[in-house]
Amino acid sequence: MNRIIRADEAHMAQIVEPELAAAVVEPELTATVSDPSPAEDDVAAIDPMHLRIVEALLFAASEPLNEQALAQSLPPDTNVEALLAELQRHYEGRGVNLMKVAGKWQFRTAKDLSFLLNKHAVEERRLSRAAIETLAIIAYHQPVTRAEIEDIRGVAVSKGTVDALMEVGWVRIRGRRRTPGRPVTYGTTEAFLLHFGLENVGDLPGMDELKASGFLEAAPPSGFNVPQPTDMLAADEDPYEGEEEQDALPQSDDRASDA
Repeated sequence: MNRIIRADEAHMAQIVEPELAAAVVEPELTATVSDPSPAEDDVAAIDPMHLRIVEALLFAASEPLNEQALAQSLPPDTNVEALLAELQRHYEGRGVNLMKVAGKWQFRTAKDLSFLLNKHAVEERRLSRAAIETLAIIAYHQPVTRAEIEDIRGVAVSKGTVDALMEVGWVRIRGRRRTPGRPVTYGTTEAFLLHFGLENVGDLPGMDELKASGFLEAAPPSGFNVPQPTDMLAADEDPYEGEEEQDALPQSDDRASDA
């Protein structure tokens, strides 16, 4: 009887053991040949050349681009969204980041580095006609007082006009005239010479050059000549010592003002 039971047990073991082994091995095989995730598929499907094209387009664009604009330079059915996601991941943590703004894509400086690119822009202001005329008179007639500028122009010179020229850095107070009231005299600065490419005030255009440039008539009035400015103190001029300007003159009723 015992022999019969042992024989039956051996027979059952031969039947059950292969089934258990198959049950154990089958999940392992299933796990081994499982399909990759969709994300892995997208990364594997990215064409490096397509990625370079998108990168170049975004880098050269002067404004943000949307996905439709990028797709125009790529083959049909290209997964532009996957390319942008990969490019955005690639630029994370770098000096520039790929960012989506208002539904469009653009390279932008990393936020933590934006302070390095702050610039102070200089606002350019156009001089008024009165300021240009006043500057020309000062340049050619220096040393010259405010009253002398008014006599040449025929109109009263607004203090704001001279102040604007001094703020630009082209005009300075250079001395005081030895006349009643001790009016200050004005002249040009080194910044004026640098801006107009002059070595010294003596290099200002003369009569022949002004005629050739069309600033003077071919036959100017008799007795007309172009003044010869100088940086040297005039015989009747004392150096300026920084006192308050005292040459404010009352405006006559027969002259217009620049103000």
